[in-house]
Amino acid sequence: MRKLSGISYKIMYVYIVIIGLFHLYTSIFGAYEAYLQKNIHLGLVLPLAFILFPLNKKAPMQSVPLYDWILGAAAMLPSLYVVLNYEDITMRIVQVDPVTQVQFILGILLFALLMEGTRRVVGLPLTIIACLFTSYMYFGDKLPGVMEGLSFPLSEVVEQIYLTDEGIFSMPLGVSSTLVAAFLIFGGFLEKCGTGAYFMEVAQAFTGTAPGGPANIAVMSSCLFGSISGSAVANVYGTGTFTIPLMKKIGYPAHFAGAVEAVASSGGQIMPPVMGAGAFLMASFLGVPFVKIMTAAIVPALLYYGAVFLMIRLEALKCGLRGLTAEELPKKSAVLKRAYLFAPIIALVYFLLIGYTPMRAAVIGVGVAWLSSLPKKETRMGPKAVIDAIYGGCKSITLVCVACASAGTVLGSVALTGVGVKLVGFVLAFSRGIPLIALFLVMIVSLILGMGLPTTGAYILAAALGVPILTTLGFPPLAAHMFVFYYAIISNITPPVALAAYAASSIAGSDANKTGFTACKLGFLAFVTPFAFCYDQGILLQLDLLGNCYGIIACIAACFGFGFAIMGYLNRPLAKWERVLFVTLAIAALSPNQAATIIGFIGTIALTVVLAKVKKGKAAAA
Repeated sequence: MRKLSGISYKIMYVYIVIIGLFHLYTSIFGAYEAYLQKNIHLGLVLPLAFILFPLNKKAPMQSVPLYDWILGAAAMLPSLYVVLNYEDITMRIVQVDPVTQVQFILGILLFALLMEGTRRVVGLPLTIIACLFTSYMYFGDKLPGVMEGLSFPLSEVVEQIYLTDEGIFSMPLGVSSTLVAAFLIFGGFLEKCGTGAYFMEVAQAFTGTAPGGPANIAVMSSCLFGSISGSAVANVYGTGTFTIPLMKKIGYPAHFAGAVEAVASSGGQIMPPVMGAGAFLMASFLGVPFVKIMTAAIVPALLYYGAVFLMIRLEALKCGLRGLTAEELPKKSAVLKRAYLFAPIIALVYFLLIGYTPMRAAVIGVGVAWLSSLPKKETRMGPKAVIDAIYGGCKSITLVCVACASAGTVLGSVALTGVGVKLVGFVLAFSRGIPLIALFLVMIVSLILGMGLPTTGAYILAAALGVPILTTLGFPPLAAHMFVFYYAIISNITPPVALAAYAASSIAGSDANKTGFTACKLGFLAFVTPFAFCYDQGILLQLDLLGNCYGIIACIAACFGFGFAIMGYLNRPLAKWERVLFVTLAIAALSPNQAATIIGFIGTIALTVVLAKVKKGKAAAA
């Protein structure tokens, strides 16, 4: 991203604040009709892809060349045309009324500029995928075998991606234009009022003295910060610059320190209450309140972080690593005195739970964040700070907006050509209708789609292609969406393209692949849990009280069983047979069979107690 200064910076500052004010206005007073809201949103945001992001590495980074100003202005034209001719466009009949020459030219212009903007902002992988799916609408009849499709005239392709709400202006862009924009501004206010920094202080005060203290700080702070940042890479750079050097200082190897930060930062997107843009998309795809997504995510998220906490503690005990001293950390009493900084998060959750829309709850959260800033002079938000908060929240909107718009072309192609049905048939034939094999194939596809993509884009693509397969096999829609969502997130730590691990390794000074593979080891349960909740809805809290309790105890047993087995340590190094037994009990606990769950849970507790006593007995004899 360019580091602008002078008049260019001032122009962009005012422009981005205007974008933020527009989204605050629609959050308070209601959004425009969906197709119009999306066009205004894209028309405002797409120019930023050319002004803030350079053409290549050789392009100017402190100033904006004339050609980028021209491209930015051109990026407004297709949406401006829709705004000025909105009534005529909404009255036309798709595939009946002809596409006018002006509409055809503007549609081609929008697609070309969107692809170039995607290349600059998101990267080449999503650009290639969007181009391939769009081309399939036109060249589908020329492909061989099972992938042969229908061929549509170029005018119909343009119509699908530009003049309907099934292409660029489909549901993902709608989520970006409403929910995501509101929550980004909310995040900007949290940072400005001091809540973001306070999260780090809480993590330091309450986890820093435990064995491997800096690693605990990394996990807790990333969990708290990541739930509002919505980006694994941003989370790594936001907290890792502090925690990774501390971990290395007390003796953690560089690759392990980077891996801890990468896995902790990636998990923030599955931690309620915010969970990043993907969770809002999921609620829209499923047509359910966002609260239901939050509820379903609670147990898997706690399992994820519980396992990471356990593993870094075991590593610290195994290596004899100490925590930080109390003198090196903030005092708990001082931290607790500022607990009011949690008020914006509490307010957000409360108003979501009582039925407010996420947009309205986010706006209320913004107001509470402003009130929370008032007690301390250092964080008190006057008019300038309020405007800075709006700017700080909205300046990162380009990535989500462009990714959603480009992924919309994939959804448009799937809707027009029916290629999704072909993919369902192919996977069902390959897996021979065996659900477990189909789950494994969808996992691989989701991880591959997530390589090099932000979570939002990866989830949209995986949901478009993978969810129909899983629902056809009888898996509940919520579980199917959560399944692909999980793998879209953990693709951030999965080599060979692991963006969060790469970011962490750059801070730690470690090998990127070694950091990535270590992160996969620490986040192992994230690879297993989605399979479990597809078979056991209690893990997603979607059953009755007893069924949900079985899901919770399954998670607890699996967390300890896999943790002890993977790290090979309890209160001493474990023998191979002991590790195998822990894995067996963990798998039994995650089984959909309730009797097996109980056996796994009780067996894990019993084995842990027995092995711990054996160690104590040996120590006494010595």
